[in-house]
Amino acid sequence: MANDKIELTNTWDKVFPKSVNVKHQKVTFKNRFGILIAADLYVPQKISSEKLPALAISGPFGAVKEQSSGLYAQTMAERGFLTISFDPSYTGESSGTPRYVASPDINTEDFQAAVDFLSVHDKVDPNRIGLIGICGWGGMALSAAAIDTRVKATVTLTMYDMTRVNANGYFDEEDSAEQRDKKRRSLNEQRITDFVNNTYEVDGGIVDPLPNDAPEFVNGYHNYYKTKRGYHSRSLNSNNGWNITMPLSFLNSHLLSYINEINSAVLLVHGDSAHSRYFSETAYSNLTGDNKSLMIVADAVHTDLYDNLDKIPFNRIELFFNEYL
Repeated sequence: MANDKIELTNTWDKVFPKSVNVKHQKVTFKNRFGILIAADLYVPQKISSEKLPALAISGPFGAVKEQSSGLYAQTMAERGFLTISFDPSYTGESSGTPRYVASPDINTEDFQAAVDFLSVHDKVDPNRIGLIGICGWGGMALSAAAIDTRVKATVTLTMYDMTRVNANGYFDEEDSAEQRDKKRRSLNEQRITDFVNNTYEVDGGIVDPLPNDAPEFVNGYHNYYKTKRGYHSRSLNSNNGWNITMPLSFLNSHLLSYINEINSAVLLVHGDSAHSRYFSETAYSNLTGDNKSLMIVADAVHTDLYDNLDKIPFNRIELFFNEYL
């Protein structure tokens, strides 16, 4: 079982200002793998009813709850929802060793554990629980919605399918058995190195300084994670990145295989100029039912939906959850 001893920061260390209209506190809960998840709980100052609709929120991939997911959680709490933003297993203030690994199974479970927590909270209506997943945790949220019938509605923002991008590369440009075999060989050689050194090397934080020929989306990541706008000391992307062998489980999985069986409502939101737009478009094509929708935000790149309040369609998100929760 994972080590339960974690340290929670009690001071406000978010990259966004604290709202006077929301009550905030730190909470923890265990997932099914015994990992203790650290989360921020946001409750409206003025509660309109005895039991509230609730949202579990996480992402982007490599971020912490003090960044984008916390902004979403606080904003939705201002709009009348009880919300939690959480650090996924092995990252941020959550427990789990070795540090800085991810898994399609465990990280789907993180969302389900958040639903466990919300389902028994004394201010939550357990029949009105939804999810918000940002970037790589958009895919995890869809995976959770496919397995967890307690989830009544899901919103993804600027969604990534982490199994697809790890197996096929960006824009599916590495989608061959030979290219995947090369990745497997490199990652398994790294396993031997890590085993011999009794440590886990990390890599993959946002490149800094930026090379002159960096793609537009890499510039966008740098502008968020490496500047005052979004830098956080616990964020993997802001610092040294993931355990190098992290992609192994994603190379061997298909995260979104059963999203066509999601019966609850889904809203996919993506920027029209986002490099990652194809992930949401593919997911939408695989969803079924008349309660699924795809919203394309004009003049928005991938990272605009992290924190750009002029681009994030909070009114649409609120209307969606009010309709389906």
